[in-house]
Amino acid sequence: MKEFEYTITDEVGIHARPAGLLVKAAGQFSADIKVECNGKSADAKRLMALMALGVKKGNTVRVSVEGEQEEEAAASMEKFFQENL
Repeated sequence: MKEFEYTITDEVGIHARPAGLLVKAAGQFSADIKVECNGKSADAKRLMALMALGVKKGNTVRVSVEGEQEEEAAASMEKFFQENL
């Protein structure tokens, strides 16, 4: 399992547009990708689950990747967060 933490810098946090992009990016991999914040966890491939986390600017999220392609998926997810959130 690979994990990383990221502090959200986007002014409105994980809202509809970046959540949709995140779901699309995560969907490219067969690995299980989870996003955790404020004691809640969501599958990164499910839009409504991500939005239900209520992630705001300044929150730190933990992203965990497990399964096939986990190295590649973790690197891709970390890059996505840095560029979009």
